[in-house]
Amino acid sequence: MRYLTDRKQAEGRGSAHAGAHHHWAMTVSSVALLVMVPVWVILFGRALGQDRAAVIETFGNPFVAILTALMLVVGMRHFAMGAQTMLEDYTRGSTRKALIIGVQCLAAVIAATGLFALARIAL
Repeated sequence: MRYLTDRKQAEGRGSAHAGAHHHWAMTVSSVALLVMVPVWVILFGRALGQDRAAVIETFGNPFVAILTALMLVVGMRHFAMGAQTMLEDYTRGSTRKALIIGVQCLAAVIAATGLFALARIAL
């Protein structure tokens, strides 16, 4: 008969020591979004429904352009981290890996497309 202590049974199955960092990153990005989203919605709402020249003028403003870029980058990073947490909780094996890679790629493509469009408008 083989006797294994509780510690020996748990060894190798413990934390990856990334949970605290992930939680802290999610907390920081959510606080940043908490401040940025209302301001951005107000600025975007003012441009909504206007003609092309007014929209280009609005997004040509450095403050609006920088805020929009930050919204895209921080928002998509927050989305990717949150989706990864959900996928880690509810999937396993190679399906998990493929879905996490897909979500990371989706977030990167959305951010890159938005930044490209913003650069075309603002410059």
